[in-house]
Amino acid sequence: MSSSQQARTHHRSITVRGHEIFYREAGPADAPVLLLLHGFPTSSHMFRDLIPRLAHRYRVIAPDHIGFGRSAAPSAQDFTYTFAELADVTAEFTERIGLTRFALYVQDYGAPIGLRLALAHPERVTAIITQNGNAYEEGLGTEAWAPVLAYIADPSEKTAEPVREIRSPEGIKWQYTHGVVDQSLLNPDAWHHDIALMARDGQDEIQLSLMGDYGSNIDLYPAFHAYFRDSQVPLLAVWGAHDQIFVPEGALAFLRDLPEAEVHLLPAGHFALETHAAQIGGLIDGFLTNNTASDRGGAQVGGGVQG
Repeated sequence: MSSSQQARTHHRSITVRGHEIFYREAGPADAPVLLLLHGFPTSSHMFRDLIPRLAHRYRVIAPDHIGFGRSAAPSAQDFTYTFAELADVTAEFTERIGLTRFALYVQDYGAPIGLRLALAHPERVTAIITQNGNAYEEGLGTEAWAPVLAYIADPSEKTAEPVREIRSPEGIKWQYTHGVVDQSLLNPDAWHHDIALMARDGQDEIQLSLMGDYGSNIDLYPAFHAYFRDSQVPLLAVWGAHDQIFVPEGALAFLRDLPEAEVHLLPAGHFALETHAAQIGGLIDGFLTNNTASDRGGAQVGGGVQG
């Protein structure tokens, strides 16, 4: 198969537990698998520039979580919007399309979803790439997380209103633009895409449910750390160092439990792929080549921090 054919992205859907899951797929069917798990408030759309850069060597699969993107968005009365449920659906999705071993790319919400997969099935995860996908309390930006933590502690109409601002058009645009030195490099289609999907009926209840459940992820941080220590899973952190949501201390914290992890702090924001897809793609390619060449590789990852 030629590289041009490999780079073609297919747009597919499959039904899991009665709900349609939309996903993007590219690359050779027999190549090592990379599962891309997006964050809030976006979808697999965030990987549009990354997928073609990796599809020459990997089978790249990027689903939209239920409630996001082009996947089904049942009401909060008809679906339990918790991170445990999203992780269970994602695990079943991987089984339905025949994935038995895969590397994970996690960002934002994708991190607790992917790490729950790793806790449940550590034998399936060959490596982890985390791009502003947090697993440590010091990674939570104080100002950005204050309204969410207040809502978790005391869910009420008063505490819900500041959380709603996070998914307002202004709040969504800020997630893309803050910390980006040259904002002319940003394609505004990205946040307008998210704004349109977040404006759909039912999204208020869906997103409040997930924000309110985020504390369950923080409660799991010790279990995530134990998984890192016990497995010594190869891990690459490519982090937008200017992110105010998941601050760079969260990237550096991985080195406590995974001293051989590779950490790169990039001059980018929360959605680092919007400005640094080429650099991130190159880092991922090198990392996965070293660590999944023989399914899990066996090569040691060069530890430490690089700017």
